[in-house]
Amino acid sequence: MQDLNFPKFDYRFKSTENKVSIFDIIRKKFVILQPEEWVRQHCIHYLIDHKKYPKSLINVEKELTVNGLKKRYDIVIFNPDGSIFLIVECKAHHITINQDTFDQIARYNISLNATYLMVTNGINHYYCQMDYEAKQYSFLKDIPNYS
Repeated sequence: MQDLNFPKFDYRFKSTENKVSIFDIIRKKFVILQPEEWVRQHCIHYLIDHKKYPKSLINVEKELTVNGLKKRYDIVIFNPDGSIFLIVECKAHHITINQDTFDQIARYNISLNATYLMVTNGINHYYCQMDYEAKQYSFLKDIPNYS
């Protein structure tokens, strides 16, 4: 798989029926290894190992309804009170992050009301903080560590 702009982590692979899977420590199961999943797994480990977010506050690949349509977010980190701290949108390394990507995470955030947004293709990472009063967001150099 492609080297990504994330720290290395210890991953587990398995191969069945000519398909390679990687172990997801949040979902506690092996998932088929696609380029987007490679990015998602690196991001999960970055958030846990380097940003110190507890696994118990992280949710991966869950369904939500946006404007009557069923969608799936990549990663959500909750605050201890159940509100949403961060939404992460992951793309495969060869997908260029553009306005459509930011529009996608913004649509998800209409339902989720996260404080922070992160968009990554494993090579480039973008971080935003929401300001709901001013109805805008500002770009950040990084997201905060868990505190």
